[in-house]
Amino acid sequence: MRARIYLPPKSAMQSGLARTHRWVLEYEPEHKKVIEPLMGWTGSDDMRQQIRLSFETQEAAIAYAKAEGIPYDLEIPPAHTRKPKAYADNFRVDRKENWTH
Repeated sequence: MRARIYLPPKSAMQSGLARTHRWVLEYEPEHKKVIEPLMGWTGSDDMRQQIRLSFETQEAAIAYAKAEGIPYDLEIPPAHTRKPKAYADNFRVDRKENWTH
């Protein structure tokens, strides 16, 4: 069973960067989910889908996967720069686009 090592993205419901600096190791699903016929609930007998391990660094996550003999896929997030913004920039005279509020 393969695992996925990645850096989780920032939640859309927050402006902070909490829980985005730790690398996560999750197992990929081994079987597809099954719909239970009586109640219609979705279920699975794959218990490894519930395991989510977090590591301080990418190297620690890779070392753990290699030590346990887990094949893994490494997903490196794209680099991006953040421009600081100020509320006063909405009212600048040299603003190029219209203010839409």
